[in-house]
Amino acid sequence: MKKRNRYTAEFKAKVVLEVLREEQTVNEIAAKYELSPVMVSRWKAEFLERSSMVFEKGSSEVDKIRKEYEAKQENLEKLVGQLTVEVDWLKKNLDGTTNTIN
Repeated sequence: MKKRNRYTAEFKAKVVLEVLREEQTVNEIAAKYELSPVMVSRWKAEFLERSSMVFEKGSSEVDKIRKEYEAKQENLEKLVGQLTVEVDWLKKNLDGTTNTIN
């Protein structure tokens, strides 16, 4: 059984933009990339259907995900800083404690 291919959004956009230039037919472009012409036509239809989203104002889903990621990253950096200070403090105090006992 053949495994399904997964194509990146960038690759799909590249293929669709070639189709939209109309320098070659859908069948020629599909053959060039070893794809089904039906699949290429679906990608084109989906691209045209969602193309207006590019010009929408406000936060998109990608922006929301990016902001969540940045907030999480900032939180983790703060936590690493706090833990580093605590480890340094513990090392300093443990070294002082062991020296006075000996």
